[in-house]
Amino acid sequence: MNTVGRLVIYGAGLALAFGGTFAIAAAVVPDATVAAWSQDDRGAHSDPATSTTAPPATTREEQEIDVSGLTIAQSGFMIGPIQTPAVPGETSTLSFQILDPAGAPVTAFETAHGKDLHLITVRTDGAGYRHVHPELDPATGTWSLPWTWEAAGSYRVYADFTTPDATTVTLSRMIDVAGTLEPQPPAGVSLRDNVDGFDVTITGELAAGSASDLTVEVTRDGDPVADLEPYLGAFGHLVALRQGDLAYLHVHAHGDEPQPGDLAGPGVSFTAEVPTTGLYLLYLGFQVDGQVHTAQFVLDAIPPSGSAGIPDAPAGGTDDDADHDGH
Repeated sequence: MNTVGRLVIYGAGLALAFGGTFAIAAAVVPDATVAAWSQDDRGAHSDPATSTTAPPATTREEQEIDVSGLTIAQSGFMIGPIQTPAVPGETSTLSFQILDPAGAPVTAFETAHGKDLHLITVRTDGAGYRHVHPELDPATGTWSLPWTWEAAGSYRVYADFTTPDATTVTLSRMIDVAGTLEPQPPAGVSLRDNVDGFDVTITGELAAGSASDLTVEVTRDGDPVADLEPYLGAFGHLVALRQGDLAYLHVHAHGDEPQPGDLAGPGVSFTAEVPTTGLYLLYLGFQVDGQVHTAQFVLDAIPPSGSAGIPDAPAGGTDDDADHDGH
């Protein structure tokens, strides 16, 4: 047999062998399975815009609601460097400016809850809380007030204000006060506080990811206090901070804004929204006989009923049914 004939016979053998292989494969692997393989392969390279693949689970950041106060800049505004006394016991001035996108000091603010700006300071362990109202120098845009730190530590300083176009902004910076630090972290849940002779209790439960109703009640010597005076647009002012990062949460007081001369008590109700489970530090300001008093509580937020899982609060590190907002 010549060479050409041998090549023809060899080619025919190869065709027969491969044909047999494909026949066996077709018999062993069903057509539906092969089609599924083909579909999966197309899906792996499909256009994201037309893909039916479910999106990844929502991230922690996307699940969070109404959290602010953790940045020096927001909504085009920035809080400038803060000048304060360097050590505890030294009396000087706390001062700062709010800057616009061009870096110029802002001098126009909208009055909210009786004040143009609310200044809140708290140490990273939750101690040393203060809520005060500095004065604005309209010529320079500098906010200032006399200041003395009572103890060493790292403090978050919040500036909470409303712009002329009704945008609410909460900015903050960290301040380090030199000296020996004696941390005083909360020991756990605390639903009662005694301050300046007043017994103050809080009832209600925080549920992560939903609105929660809370009620505080003020008594003195066992008797209900019925002469709570208006304070910052309500009969009580509640600030909530998340332990771990001191995220600033909006709390809303129930009821219409009281008028001068109105009195209420012993109870004041609020609605709070917290994004994660874990401990929250709550600070209640209330006024009696012209004097403001501050009670402190610690609540432990639980997952909402039927929740598939709300992320826990950060472990550490700091770097409206209602008629009016809290600060």
